[in-house]
Amino acid sequence: MTVTLTDTVPPSTAEQLTGVLLGPEFASEHGFWQRLISTEPFRRPAGGTPEERLDLAYERLRILNRSIDSGARLAADPRGLAALHEWLGAVDPALTTVAGIHYNLFLGSLLDHDAARRDLSDYLAVRRIGTYLCTEVAHGNDAAAMETTATYDRARDGFVLHTPHAGAQKFMPNTSPAGGPKSGLVAARLTADGTDHGVRLFLVPLTDDHQALPGVRIRRLPARMGSPVDHCLTSFDHLFVARDALLETPEEDGPAESLTTSPAGLRSRFLTSIGRVTSGRVSMSACAAGTARATLAVAVRYGDHRVISGSRGTGPVPVNAHRTHHGPLASAMATVFAMSLLHRRVLDRWEGCDEEGREEAERLVAVAKGWITWQARSVIVQCRERCGAQALLENNGMTELVTGVEGAITAEGDNIALYAKAAADMLLAGAAADGPPGARRPGPGPDAPRGPGDLADPRFLGALCAAVEDIWYGRAERRMLRATGADRLERWNAAAGPALRAVEARAYREAAAAYAEARATLPEGAARERLAELERLFAVEWVARNSGDLLAAGLLTRDQVDALPEITEELITSVAAHARELADSFALPAELLADWPIAGPGYADAYDDPEAPWHDRPAGSPQGAR
Repeated sequence: MTVTLTDTVPPSTAEQLTGVLLGPEFASEHGFWQRLISTEPFRRPAGGTPEERLDLAYERLRILNRSIDSGARLAADPRGLAALHEWLGAVDPALTTVAGIHYNLFLGSLLDHDAARRDLSDYLAVRRIGTYLCTEVAHGNDAAAMETTATYDRARDGFVLHTPHAGAQKFMPNTSPAGGPKSGLVAARLTADGTDHGVRLFLVPLTDDHQALPGVRIRRLPARMGSPVDHCLTSFDHLFVARDALLETPEEDGPAESLTTSPAGLRSRFLTSIGRVTSGRVSMSACAAGTARATLAVAVRYGDHRVISGSRGTGPVPVNAHRTHHGPLASAMATVFAMSLLHRRVLDRWEGCDEEGREEAERLVAVAKGWITWQARSVIVQCRERCGAQALLENNGMTELVTGVEGAITAEGDNIALYAKAAADMLLAGAAADGPPGARRPGPGPDAPRGPGDLADPRFLGALCAAVEDIWYGRAERRMLRATGADRLERWNAAAGPALRAVEARAYREAAAAYAEARATLPEGAARERLAELERLFAVEWVARNSGDLLAAGLLTRDQVDALPEITEELITSVAAHARELADSFALPAELLADWPIAGPGYADAYDDPEAPWHDRPAGSPQGAR
């Protein structure tokens, strides 16, 4: 028997970078979704009214559900949910929204509570679509203060759901009959015999195929910018639901009046009820990173294809040849890699944390969600502008992504609210560990560099990123200390400005660390060089933004501050030279890119007029000849 040995083709630079961006388990974690969006049902349709696009989103949800082996397994898999959002977000934002709600918020919450005693077959087969009703018109980020009530009816052993006034209407759930019958998990304040038992979740049928069920009132909200999801106002008029509508954990199983009512118990129960929001925040980060990558890939390709007149004496050149065009895209490339790497770092930390580290992991999830979605907006808007008027047309794919990222910024907690809570928590944690506010960080922390280092050294740049965070926390704590005699709100207001800057700096520090970890996984060679250039550009631009503070702290010299613009320009030149290869590392399917005309060299053909006279003239004929 003769055995012939063949050489294995080593991975290309783009393939190595794909493994860094999307993780070592790319094939198992992302391959399914990459293939799914390449299939015909997920190709971009031509035109369509908002209602037709909404119907398509729900039809795609059913196709998706038939394509996976188990909806329950997907709902229980945070990495699978994140990957769903990372790939579907650029294809169909409406589908991504309704799928995220159905699998994560709805099915996930059922599985986290008492799924063992329920028949979930209708939801797993998507014969009934699940939705989630938490936010109220008057209560968004302060959901713990919601006013929808669920009053225990002892005689019937059930609950009466009621909306007491307009401000208590559930705001923006996808509760209309569009897409088929729906049930919802309704967050409501449970009361029994006049005692408040906190906010709980209740499983409530909402619609049949055509209309809201008795006791449920549903009204469509005005059209929302972006994807055409059926956002609604939903209210309840003394709707009775049976005892088993209440979601309970095993330790809570029992008569409603016996449930714990201590303040700590009420808060714990509320956090348990909305626990799936953390997974939702991870998914929002994934969606933002995925859509930013797709938009940037299109912008890079368009810049290579779009040709303009060169300077006098030269021929036409692609717009990407100009520094004014490729510079912002190179910076965006460094940011998009940072977003993707930070998302994966946070997902790994959150998924792998134990109970002791859960609070810190969830705080990092919140910080990353805010930073990544904000960065995605900046990147997507910049890419849209680089593609000119054509990017304003729906068929070129960017308009939905420009508006869709705004939804991610608000979903699962407004970014400012998430930053504010993270800032307050970290200030309090610092005070508890190191004494009164202001005592912990008078300036750069103990790990800050002890003098100017080499701006070509990524370790020095990483230390500078950490020092920026320390500087802003030090300012926040000192301002809080000076407001000692004020009330709690005044003390927070005194510290809030620099504290939010510190949270932003925390995100940059974590992203810089994610870059360093990723670089360490690559062997010497082109892929490592490309990633190192991106890493350094990302860090240098952030250091330049904070160079005054770092100079004042003695961590940079005047010569280094003077050198930062030149270093930045050199790095932009290096990154721009490999922009197409870097965009290829995003591993976007050819079918997806083919659906966006400006992503291809023949983009002008999308505007051709088949009945125009130029089709009747022989090639080379003068204008007007027949």
